Amino acid sequence: MNSRRLLLVNGPNLNLLGTREPEIYGHETLADVERLVTETAAAHSYEVRAIQSNHEGLLLDTIHESRLDCAGIVINPGGLTHTSVVLRDALSGVGLPVAEVHISDVMQREPFRHHSYVADVAIVHVIGEGVAGYRTATERLIAAIEGA
Repeated sequence: MNSRRLLLVNGPNLNLLGTREPEIYGHETLADVERLVTETAAAHSYEVRAIQSNHEGLLLDTIHESRLDCAGIVINPGGLTHTSVVLRDALSGVGLPVAEVHISDVMQREPFRHHSYVADVAIVHVIGEGVAGYRTATERLIAAIEGA
């Protein structure tokens, strides 16, 4: 196992960052997010493997595979946050520390967004900090991995 690698997971519709509802999600793109997490992790001597998919099964398969070569997972599940028990079970099942991140403040949005199936398996929660929240989530996850 490579204990110096993180998996970055971005769920459905996050490929539209930069153009989708910029008043909520800002103007940064998915490439900006991936670069931010990669640079943040590199500052702590970690690598990042990134995936974004609109297909739940592909996300699940990638999460399952991460147990073999990753030390932790940074995830923005997108809408799957509020609907996917199987995503929650995959994260729980691999036994890796998880950081949940959301660009917007989901608690200030529609009531259906207030529940997260990921919340109880994540050890880090960063909500409503915009794309910068990915940096915070990555740093907090690494600190937890390293026992800081």
